[in-house]
Amino acid sequence: MNTVGRLVIYGAGLALAFGGTFAIAAAVVPDATVAAWSQDDRGAHSDPATSTTAPPATTREEQEIDVTGVTIAQSGFMIGPIDAPAQPGETSPLSFQILDGDGTPVTAFETAHGKDLHLITVRTDGAGYRHVHPELDPATGTWSLPWTWEAAGSYRVYADFTTPDATTVTLSRMIDVAGTLEPQPPAGVSLRDNVDGFDVTITGELAAGSASDLTVEVTRDGDPVADLEPYLGAFGHLVALRQGDLAYLHVHAHGDEPQPGDLAGPGVSFTAEVPTTGLYLLYLGFQVDGQVHTAQFVLDAIPPSGSAGIPDAPAGGTDDDADHDGH
Repeated sequence: MNTVGRLVIYGAGLALAFGGTFAIAAAVVPDATVAAWSQDDRGAHSDPATSTTAPPATTREEQEIDVTGVTIAQSGFMIGPIDAPAQPGETSPLSFQILDGDGTPVTAFETAHGKDLHLITVRTDGAGYRHVHPELDPATGTWSLPWTWEAAGSYRVYADFTTPDATTVTLSRMIDVAGTLEPQPPAGVSLRDNVDGFDVTITGELAAGSASDLTVEVTRDGDPVADLEPYLGAFGHLVALRQGDLAYLHVHAHGDEPQPGDLAGPGVSFTAEVPTTGLYLLYLGFQVDGQVHTAQFVLDAIPPSGSAGIPDAPAGGTDDDADHDGH
């Protein structure tokens, strides 16, 4: 046989071999998965709201309640670089901008829970929690307030806001504060805190993958505190962060929004949704006599009833890549 003939036969053999391989792949890999691979290869992703192709099925372990606060960008918005003091004890403005998809500073926000933007900071070990409200310069879209770090370490800074079209967004960046780090011991379950003379306890059980009811009760010198004042649209404001990645989670206060002059106590109830088993850091802000106090708790989420459970969140989180509605 001449050379040309041998090459023709060799090429036909390759075609048969690869054709068989693709036939086997088509039988083993679902069409939806192949379609997803094709989308990834093109560097584009279909919009779930408009796509006519069902997404690949996922296992229970792959499904989880949406969490926010662990990325710098979400819903077409991004938190820009943060300027802040470089080390503890220094005082200078902490400032940043919220940018839209074109990189233009955003200046229009919807007031939610009494404020246009909620700024929360916490160190990666759960220490140094603060919840404050910076001022917006409408000319530049810059949010700022005077700032002093109390201790060195790596902090996550959250910007929680609502857009004029009622989209709630929580973005964050990490900031490293220079100095000698003195980390606090690893958190363990803690259902009671004493802050500024108030004893605060939390009851209820977190169940991964479902809504859980929690109640906090405030007493002072053994007596129930019945003069809790409205604070950010409720008689208490609860923030929940997942230990490990500090994901910012959904927490909703029960009841209608109180009016100025209304009082309540000693108990305030919330509904929390957590995605995985493991430890969660909870921070309760409450107001008495015009003064805001913050109590801290640690709860251990259990597997949902009747299931094998959802895996714990990984010990380490991703950076720069809690929303709750009880602001």
